[in-house]
Amino acid sequence: MQTVNLHKSGLTLGVLIGLSHALWAALVGLGLAQPIVDFLFWMHFIKPIYTIGPFNIGIAVVLITVTSIIGYVTGLLLAGIWNFIQK
Repeated sequence: MQTVNLHKSGLTLGVLIGLSHALWAALVGLGLAQPIVDFLFWMHFIKPIYTIGPFNIGIAVVLITVTSIIGYVTGLLLAGIWNFIQK
């Protein structure tokens, strides 16, 4: 088995998670997030009690930045664990 590049793994997961949260921020900005949340809760037999707040670009930047960093660190750790196990 080959080892995994820590930095590339971190970047891959960081970008994936960051983009998914950028999509979420776009849905909030377009006013489409509430119907999606309501539908997801409904199909899980949950009565929706949460409401989506108004779009705020500053909060969106924080959301995307923080989740990208968490994704990077998670990808780095997973690759490190993988490499350790392969030895």
